[in-house]
Amino acid sequence: MFKELKEINSRPTPFQFYTADKLWTNEHTSKQMLKYHLNESIDASSRNKNFIERSVEWIVSHFKVDKNTEIADFGCGPGIYTTMLAERGAIVTGIDFSENSLKYAKQVAAEKGLKINYVLTDYLDFKTTNSFDLITMIMCDFCVLSPEQRKKMLSKFNSLLKPDGSVMLDVYSLNSFDQKEESATYELNQLNGFWSPGDYYCFVNTFKYEKEKVILDKYTIIEELRERVVYNWLQCYSKDSIRNEFEESGFKVEELYSDVAGKAFTSESTEFAIVAKKS
Repeated sequence: MFKELKEINSRPTPFQFYTADKLWTNEHTSKQMLKYHLNESIDASSRNKNFIERSVEWIVSHFKVDKNTEIADFGCGPGIYTTMLAERGAIVTGIDFSENSLKYAKQVAAEKGLKINYVLTDYLDFKTTNSFDLITMIMCDFCVLSPEQRKKMLSKFNSLLKPDGSVMLDVYSLNSFDQKEESATYELNQLNGFWSPGDYYCFVNTFKYEKEKVILDKYTIIEELRERVVYNWLQCYSKDSIRNEFEESGFKVEELYSDVAGKAFTSESTEFAIVAKKS
């Protein structure tokens, strides 16, 4: 037992493990994530309905979205943004590797008579011959990727953008890093059965990596017949550090905002949004 507890509470090196598939492609947890996405009153997997509507209106206005605008949304989930952008006339592609989320997104598109191209794949592996006027990655998805994955993602964005196209994504700020505390807890059926339909104990370890400005929430889920570990990494950024990553991949950061609804940037924000073009 001592050895097992020591392993549960062990601290990996930053981005040592990548387990996004265990969260998004597992049949039970992907259904739970879809429920969070579709809960319009909370900011969990998706932000609340009022914010999303303001965000879409700002995106349409700021990027002059019309019937000729081609948009790719990486990590589109159940298509909340892609649906609204398509309703405003854009030519939209949504990329996600959650089969349950895309099934729902396709159903909504069919019901509304919208032609949206949904692609079931890990967005790190996404390939197409199309090019886009706007690429989005919303809900701080960029932050869960390792430095190598982020570099690959930005290179992909660069290759997929039209000459005057833009990338818009949001990230966690250093304020978010500073507000987080290290902790270790365990709970029976943590998150009200999120991890499994049967009983389980979930050990949650939160680690902070001061040098890298990375947060890890490590979930060890112990059921009667199996044990799993899920790693949720979050890279946090300063204005300079995010600019450097983009510039190293051939981008120029044009604007910073406090969120993806175009709120003016403030240093107190726990998140901020970046708009960049090819340099």
